[in-house]
Amino acid sequence: MTITKLMGSAALALLPMAGAAFAQDASAELPPCEGCAESMVIMSWGGAYQNSQLKAYVEPYIAQTGIAVTWDESSNEAIAKLRAAQEAGNMPFDLVDVEGPDAQRACDEGLAAEIDVAEVLAPGADGATVEDDFGDSLINDCYVPQIYFSTTFGYRTDVAEWNGATPDDLCDVFDTTAFPGKRSLQASPKKNLEWALICDGVPAADVYKVLEEEGGVERALAKLDTIKGDVIWWTAGAETPQLLADKEVVIGSTYNGRLFSVIAEQGQPVEMLWDYQNFDFDGWIVPAGLDEARMNRVMHFLHFATDTQRLADQAKYIAYGPARASSQPLVSTHAELGIEMAPFMPTNPDNMKNFLVNNIEWWADHQDEVEATFQNWLAQ
Repeated sequence: MTITKLMGSAALALLPMAGAAFAQDASAELPPCEGCAESMVIMSWGGAYQNSQLKAYVEPYIAQTGIAVTWDESSNEAIAKLRAAQEAGNMPFDLVDVEGPDAQRACDEGLAAEIDVAEVLAPGADGATVEDDFGDSLINDCYVPQIYFSTTFGYRTDVAEWNGATPDDLCDVFDTTAFPGKRSLQASPKKNLEWALICDGVPAADVYKVLEEEGGVERALAKLDTIKGDVIWWTAGAETPQLLADKEVVIGSTYNGRLFSVIAEQGQPVEMLWDYQNFDFDGWIVPAGLDEARMNRVMHFLHFATDTQRLADQAKYIAYGPARASSQPLVSTHAELGIEMAPFMPTNPDNMKNFLVNNIEWWADHQDEVEATFQNWLAQ
């Protein structure tokens, strides 16, 4: 099984300067951005991931352009915030980092501008076209890919009550007898429902078929009910690493890059449980309706920030795979720690014995209704 293209590719128009040929040499000087705003507000996720963006391309871009960048760390609320801003007629965000399903929802609802990636983005440093270089990560007409990542579990390696055992199976998360202690799970139905069904006996290939059926979501929630009393629910990706470090939980889900941070950078006694890691894409959307100066600035930045070298640089700060094929050979060791990144990458063959690919189309179609059902269950 491979990570396959889940939805179509791209097309639309863009503003004058976006097709300029920007050099990929990190030391090369950027051409000026004519008619561009002098500031940007970027919505992202905070924590280790946002720091990788800052180090790999935001700080280098600021150094060359002198613009001001303000961060908003609420990408987990991106769709709600974009809807509210559009309704109010006042869009404060210039660029928004989202997961694949939210990119699809934003595009379907007209919250995000369509972008002709072949015009906006740089070709691969190896000469590959934009379409060939990004390949399957070009999931819709509004999306500029950055990375692929997975949501998986980290666990403490020093839990005395486990008597030397370590979890190696997804369903150990649901086994509070062999592996007692608090768990942390995201306060969202995505991933949790899939994992619950697998551990309720549904073959991984049939998970979305079962969720589509009457009673499928309720079946997953019933399985989650079996550990609900042992769960601390998180909303920000940085929470599980902190809960693990503070011994508030013994096992918990989060993005694999956040677990890399707590293991490799903080040196905590934590390891990853890769069984049925859930793959997804992450990238940029541009809010619909920005004026010309703001749009010009965003396109200038996107061309720089998503070229071969910059995406490779991001993977030197966090264990997420760059969306460009041409970037992948440039990733080797951590930029500051000097350790090999491969063991922490979700696409390492050793980490891919069982995995899921997030069904972007299914979640784009069902997110609102399933989210309401899940939140009602959570409140009970």
